Amino acid sequence: MSSEQEVAKLTVAAVARRLGVAPATLRTWDRRYGLGPSEHFLGEHRKYSKADLGRLVYMHNLVISGVSPADAARLALTHSENSASGATASVTPVDGQIVNSLLRAAYLLDRANIESEIRSQINEHGVALTWINLLVPLLCAIGEKWERTGTGIASEHMVSDVIKRILSEHVVVAHPRNEVPVLVACVGEETHSLAITALAASLAEEDIQVQFLGARTPIEAIVEVVTRCAPPAIFLWAQTSEHASLEVISALPAVRPSPRVILGGPGWANTKCESAYYAEDLAAACREISQALGL
Repeated sequence: MSSEQEVAKLTVAAVARRLGVAPATLRTWDRRYGLGPSEHFLGEHRKYSKADLGRLVYMHNLVISGVSPADAARLALTHSENSASGATASVTPVDGQIVNSLLRAAYLLDRANIESEIRSQINEHGVALTWINLLVPLLCAIGEKWERTGTGIASEHMVSDVIKRILSEHVVVAHPRNEVPVLVACVGEETHSLAITALAASLAEEDIQVQFLGARTPIEAIVEVVTRCAPPAIFLWAQTSEHASLEVISALPAVRPSPRVILGGPGWANTKCESAYYAEDLAAACREISQALGL
């Protein structure tokens, strides 16, 4: 059987392993939002198709980013098959044992063990892989429990604080490959900056330096940096659509060489802008920025 045929006949357990979530979570998403398996084979349980998997990956990423499961499901259901197929390429195996261990530590508010394990994983695998394979599934699991039971908000804040502090230590580049830093910022009143901190740290792994403006960056600050520095790439993050204003892009001054504008975050998901590229995840953002730098 070809790999494509295997993807087209995934069980609940197989999809759960790929996403790093519990099978019960997938059944809940199926029951509540209609994001279940669409393939049916005589004498067998329903199976997930390639398009089903792509939509679940898309929803999973939105939930991790802070979008409510109901809103994420609504967006995922309208996610095109072509986009969904592309999303499956970024699915990577998750070490469920480590995720579960960190999840238990999170509920015990065991900051020391969480920090020690995250540092160990980054030292062994690097920032980007640790973010994709460990931290994203961990944050998703905490968020899902809070959504389901109404408990765990303290754990989420504590874990996010630990992650942001550790990632912030990795954004400095000793010997940068790019003379002019890439601009990375949240737009408008956006306060969720964990994802762009992970992006800045992942770029630093590749010796790419950034001008990190962080949360709630006003248009005036972005314009000033572009005018003074002419960054080769500009990455703008929006968690929600209310912060994803095209005014930010139209306000960018004309400089030479012209920077590549990259949008990230679920807030931009339905925004049409010919002058900017939308990156669905961290890997896509890193690739696009590297290409803008000619690396």
